[in-house]
Amino acid sequence: MAGGSEGPKQYGITKPLSLLGPAEADLQRTAELEKFLVEAGLYESQEESAKREEVLGKLDQIVKDWVRQLTSQRGYTDQMVEEANAVLFTFGSYRLGVHGPGADIDTLCVGPSYVNREEDFFIVLHDILTQTEDVTELQPVPDAHVPVMKFKFHGISIDLLYASVSLLVVPADLDISQGSVLYDVDEATVRSLNGCRVADQILRLVPNIQNFRTALRCLKYWAKRRGVYSNVTGFLGGVNWALLVARVCQLYPNAVPSMLVSRFFRVFTQWRWPNPVMLCSIEEDELGFPIWDPRKNPRDKCHHMPIITPAYPCMNSSYNVSTSTLRVMMEQFQFGNKICQEIEMNKASWSALFEPFQFFEAYKNYLQVDIIAEDDEDLRLWKGWVESRLRQLTLKIERDTYGMLQCHPYPHEYADPSRQSAHCAFFMGLSRKEGVKIQEGQQFDIRGTVDEFRHEINLYMFWKPGMELAVSHVRRKQIPAYVFPEGYKRPRPSRHVNHQQQSNKNDTEDGMANRSPDSQLKRKHDSAGTDDADHVRSAKRSSVSPVHPKTSSPQSGNGGDDSQIKRGSSDASVGSQASPQAYERSPDPVVSGPRCSGDATSKHGIPLVENCTTPPSVAVCTTLKRVAEKVVSELVGSERLGSTNSAELLESMEKEVLAESVHFGGTGVTQGGLPEELEVMLLVPPAPFFPCKSLNMI
Repeated sequence: MAGGSEGPKQYGITKPLSLLGPAEADLQRTAELEKFLVEAGLYESQEESAKREEVLGKLDQIVKDWVRQLTSQRGYTDQMVEEANAVLFTFGSYRLGVHGPGADIDTLCVGPSYVNREEDFFIVLHDILTQTEDVTELQPVPDAHVPVMKFKFHGISIDLLYASVSLLVVPADLDISQGSVLYDVDEATVRSLNGCRVADQILRLVPNIQNFRTALRCLKYWAKRRGVYSNVTGFLGGVNWALLVARVCQLYPNAVPSMLVSRFFRVFTQWRWPNPVMLCSIEEDELGFPIWDPRKNPRDKCHHMPIITPAYPCMNSSYNVSTSTLRVMMEQFQFGNKICQEIEMNKASWSALFEPFQFFEAYKNYLQVDIIAEDDEDLRLWKGWVESRLRQLTLKIERDTYGMLQCHPYPHEYADPSRQSAHCAFFMGLSRKEGVKIQEGQQFDIRGTVDEFRHEINLYMFWKPGMELAVSHVRRKQIPAYVFPEGYKRPRPSRHVNHQQQSNKNDTEDGMANRSPDSQLKRKHDSAGTDDADHVRSAKRSSVSPVHPKTSSPQSGNGGDDSQIKRGSSDASVGSQASPQAYERSPDPVVSGPRCSGDATSKHGIPLVENCTTPPSVAVCTTLKRVAEKVVSELVGSERLGSTNSAELLESMEKEVLAESVHFGGTGVTQGGLPEELEVMLLVPPAPFFPCKSLNMI
């Protein structure tokens, strides 16, 4: 720490919240945390580390030979052929030093200007890798946002990007952190280069790299256990978690890992999204690449959880986050915050923080997405295509129900070993939005939404016979047994008494159903008989689902007229219960009626839905106007330095600095209040499997 009048070094765009170092208890908790991470198997062995180094060395030689071969074929001089070079960089978890056993290696090959991506990389180098004995599962993805070749080299997963820079000869000591490397390149190349540039910047902007690495390794493991680690599904990926942890390191520069983990949850349970998280000021450059700026770019105003990369051009790394996935993450942050508070009071151990999320206990209704192919290779390709677009299904359901039907996509895949063909399945939890008054008996018909999603999936360029897709509605009791490796359907986590008692106390004080996972499970266990009784007492209700006023359904393509509105009835309905807003939600009653009656249909034969009298929520980020005016201004809310030695005063200051009601996803609708009673009808076919191109609606 610098002495004299200069003061401590400031790592972020704001002053730190606290300069407090660890107490003896913090050091003890850190030792226990590190021991837990080792026992959890999060560190690779020396043998695997050496194997990775060997693989990277072989790959480096392959790309160098590839560039020399192309240089010779294109008639360059012998001296140019001799000097021709390509440089291999790593980024992601491997570059940050937080990779674990079996993790892939994100790599970037930088080549000269005359070696292009479209033909030289994705065709010539692809053919070379195909003929390489130790290379397997080679999958080029040229149309991705960041074009990539995925493969395994000697059993180690590699994601290889390519960037062609404006140099005839690439020096071995090329510094890609310099802005000059971006001169005269396209945006795909910029995105390819930015993975390495961002990783290097993160390591430069944190006060203590080792503490950062331990905290990040811990929180990535936590996110995977709680089901919120997946960029493609709409949660956060590796770089997002790294940026969030780095920001906490900046706010608490002298904290040890146990303190950083606790402060992480304390900060981000109170963060005022969509205020952005930034490690440094957003830079503008004469190169003119677009940067994240909601003042200029309308699309940036709609981002729900902006986490901005620190290297030019600064971008939002979490644009995939939706209102539903942000809501789920905020609930999990609350869960983590409560457990960490108990750990600090010696009322819980670190194992309580990493209890897996009981996804199949959290809801009563789910969407099941089955992906089928002829063999494992076809399934790998087909699954990659479908998984990359599952987020669109979540967005479409939010759109077509005005956010009243909420989705929780689960980023884990499951396989049915009893099927003869290759198979995997994904699941989404379903519940209706809480705290919004909705007409009693309202039902959601999302058959058109699912049909639109299936149509887009069918556009896969490399579709083969046997590649099939089914989307079906299943209730909790219908969840297939193969998702439970323990061999039974209702695995229950270890009871955490203190967490449960604290959550019940909050429920009473807040007037909201804000319950812990364990209290949720107890509530559901106690009310199992009530559910069955309600089912017996079910009565017919009218089918209602909100549609956009004066707007056609996705399939009809017609203007919004009376022909879009239908009334029907379902033959099955369930008495509703109040569904708490909690870490693991007691889900809403959703049933799959055997038949949808009513005469009005679209021109494609898809039953139309009835208009809802509830006005739609306008998806406007209400706090982004302030962000747009001062994008690089003080984001935390105070510049006072928390240098007091009083832990009690520090905690009070943090609450004052960060406290503000959280608005999930920037819709302007707070999630408070007791939920209204609501029946939801999902008119999606239940369990039976239907091919993608002929999904029969009920």
